[in-house]
Amino acid sequence: MLSFKLLRSAILFLSLSVSLSSCFSRYIISAKEVRRHYADKKVKPKEIFIKNDTLSLSLASMGPDTLPMLLLIHGAPGSLWGYMNLMDDEDLQKHFHIVSVDRVGYGKSRLKKRRYVTSIETQAHALLPVFSLNKSDQKVIVLGRSYGAPIAARLVSLASEQVKELIMVSPVIDPETERFFWFSKWGRLSFVQLFLPASFNAATAEKYSHADELRKLLPVWEKLSVPTTVIQGGNDWIADPSNIDFAKKHIKSKRAQYIFLYNAGHMITFSHAAMIKEMLLKSRLFQDKITALEPRGEEMGNE
Repeated sequence: MLSFKLLRSAILFLSLSVSLSSCFSRYIISAKEVRRHYADKKVKPKEIFIKNDTLSLSLASMGPDTLPMLLLIHGAPGSLWGYMNLMDDEDLQKHFHIVSVDRVGYGKSRLKKRRYVTSIETQAHALLPVFSLNKSDQKVIVLGRSYGAPIAARLVSLASEQVKELIMVSPVIDPETERFFWFSKWGRLSFVQLFLPASFNAATAEKYSHADELRKLLPVWEKLSVPTTVIQGGNDWIADPSNIDFAKKHIKSKRAQYIFLYNAGHMITFSHAAMIKEMLLKSRLFQDKITALEPRGEEMGNE
């Protein structure tokens, strides 16, 4: 009887692990998929490592470092390869040195003796060395999405003199609207984690610390001085759409603008890639105080 119960539990855990992996498979890109993606492309990214005694950062670089840098920061789970659609854009390649980075705890980026890094402060400080790759005479544009958005904001606050603009897409920044799902608690079980990708386990660790970490970030918002754009979708099932209201309330800068896409989901950098591209190329295409790009009820399709 005991053996049967153990077998049943094992099957349950394995099934759960497969289910959890499937839920987020769209956010995880394997090395094999990356190789296949770039096999026939003329322009390929250059993989770079920034290392010191305590830190190893993995990055992908596209284009000459003498062009203005566009720094891309992913969410959770995720990786630097989650921005391949922007990295591969020929027009963006002509105008930017595109740098996408694995946050510490994801991909090949690590802090010494740290398996996961749930601190927004630590994550942001770990990204500071990336600015050394900017060899242009212009400041950096920093774009962060989802869980990467608050880290991008803290990074910008630490090096505002080196930043031209901050763009937060589908940001998870309001500590009071952190969303938990049916599978969240199961992802914390050590036995289940054995069968899950490392990036999923890192994301789970972040999720259960995220609200507290966002509360620590509250003083930062009102001190943001660089031009800031917040883009939020009305059908976002991961980042509550009210995150844009939180941004409007707490970001005091008059150089902030807010774009609400009523029918967009969470993956705006894919579903509205053309809009993001136009913003970057025209730099400040949208004027201050814009609040919506789509009329309510307009059909934009699914992400």
